[in-house]
Amino acid sequence: MDYKQQVADALTAPLDGTLTTEKIKDLIETPKTSKMGDLAFPTFTLAKSMHRAPNDIAAEVVEKIDQSQFEKVVQAGPYINFFLDKSAYANDVMSAILSQGSHYGDYDEGHGGNVPIDMSSPNIAKPMSMGHLRSTVIGNSIANLLTKRGYHPIKDNHLGDWGTQFGKLITAYKKWGNEADVRKDPITNLVAYYVKFHKEDVEHPELDDEAREWFKKLEDGDEEANRLWKWFSEVSLKEFQKVYDLLGVKFDMYNGEAFYNDKMQEVIDILKDKNLLIESRGAEIVNLDEYNLNPALILKSDGATLYITRDLATGIYREREFHFAQNLYVVGSEQTYYFKQVKAVLLKMGFKSAERMEHIPFGLITVNGKKLSTRSGRIVLLEEVLNDSIALAKKQIESKNPDLKNKDEVARQVGVGAVVFDDLKNERILNIDFNLEEVLKFEGDTGPYVQYTNVRAKSLLNKAGVTLNTEGYTLTDPNAWDTIKLLDDFPQIVKEANDKHEPSVVAKYTIHLAQAFNKYYGNTKILTKDDALEGRLALVKSVSVVLTEGLRLLGVQAPDEM
Repeated sequence: MDYKQQVADALTAPLDGTLTTEKIKDLIETPKTSKMGDLAFPTFTLAKSMHRAPNDIAAEVVEKIDQSQFEKVVQAGPYINFFLDKSAYANDVMSAILSQGSHYGDYDEGHGGNVPIDMSSPNIAKPMSMGHLRSTVIGNSIANLLTKRGYHPIKDNHLGDWGTQFGKLITAYKKWGNEADVRKDPITNLVAYYVKFHKEDVEHPELDDEAREWFKKLEDGDEEANRLWKWFSEVSLKEFQKVYDLLGVKFDMYNGEAFYNDKMQEVIDILKDKNLLIESRGAEIVNLDEYNLNPALILKSDGATLYITRDLATGIYREREFHFAQNLYVVGSEQTYYFKQVKAVLLKMGFKSAERMEHIPFGLITVNGKKLSTRSGRIVLLEEVLNDSIALAKKQIESKNPDLKNKDEVARQVGVGAVVFDDLKNERILNIDFNLEEVLKFEGDTGPYVQYTNVRAKSLLNKAGVTLNTEGYTLTDPNAWDTIKLLDDFPQIVKEANDKHEPSVVAKYTIHLAQAFNKYYGNTKILTKDDALEGRLALVKSVSVVLTEGLRLLGVQAPDEM
């Protein structure tokens, strides 16, 4: 039930039409503690129109309210505080959760509208480092949230499989490479060649000329260049898949940059037809003064294309292919200005769908305070971090629950979940520093803490051995009140997280719900056999349902045992 609406309806008549019911509802607040009430209406905004002090207005309105549908309504200075009927409220909330299960919080806002999500996007022939974690898990969670709100997300792994770096890599392979070594350990050796190239070209700048020549050959369809490029791509994708399997992330498309090679000429043609290309020092640009942006460089002086040429082709392709409701790019915040340029050029080209294009920025991830860089050779491999986390999780499980039957599977769920949760509990725009020991703690604001709370709830239900109905529960225990109210918040939490494309809203919520439930658990003998037992168990079940769904939306699994 919408309790804010109930309060707004109760206030409409006593306020004598001073405010509409909708405006009243918008003004309703949640007090800091339950002792102050469950919902509150501030009277400050009425003081000017009614020419009276807010405290006096609040006192008079309280006298006029029909309080029969509430536990009580009281004045608290300029506020009118509403205490809800706890038993009815608890039954409504738990009944909704138990009847809807994992669909609690679903809402068909999107009506199946397509939403391509540009995410993950590692570079071919380079390892997936910790730097790739954020785009991958943020994009995956956003996709889950969109599905829950009725959209059809299309996860596109826009691989970095084209560009001058392939000229450098082919040059390096030709000079220092060994086919047997690459076949044995592809990524390690390819990265070593790439790093060596950047060390050598400091004293031998002619290497850059060779690299440009090889990339030009690749663009022109040279057989040897194309063979090496395809080989590098195939071995890289096999390595990437190991990481995606660990994370449990799947994609709908792998349309990398090379996919748009034959689609860029149309971009150039449209720009020329609309007289948007301007020559500048031999290069071709699009003026973006009306958007207060620097000119967008479309073609280099030698006629070579750039990233933006491909991204313009990508935007056009996605509009035609998907007729999208939204077009999302989960890419680091350092690219914010660039995506403003992409959007502006598409709009100037006449593609109005660019209005629905949105860059979802996120901050850097560092390890021990250091930024990660393939070029310098300072790499923290994502697969290694995930495996280390799984190993540490297993070590903790063996010390706390050595008889657990499926230790390896639970260790994977906890170890990987800890890394994912730690990323997503932070507002995505913030920079974060990763520390493996911290993320795997079973107390505090961590994934294992939320997972363990859920396991505790499941254990209580198993011990009780009671089959629960979906409604008709009485729960008046004041210790349960904060938990009940948080459970009621879940649909709104999902909406807020989706509207903001901000998974941290869900992650923080699961922490708060886990904390509230653990406080309840610590103050209440849940399994006591009395008339309220089933009501308490209904609460426990409701918490487990919501925690499991909250974790799923984040891309984190919920073990049955730990």
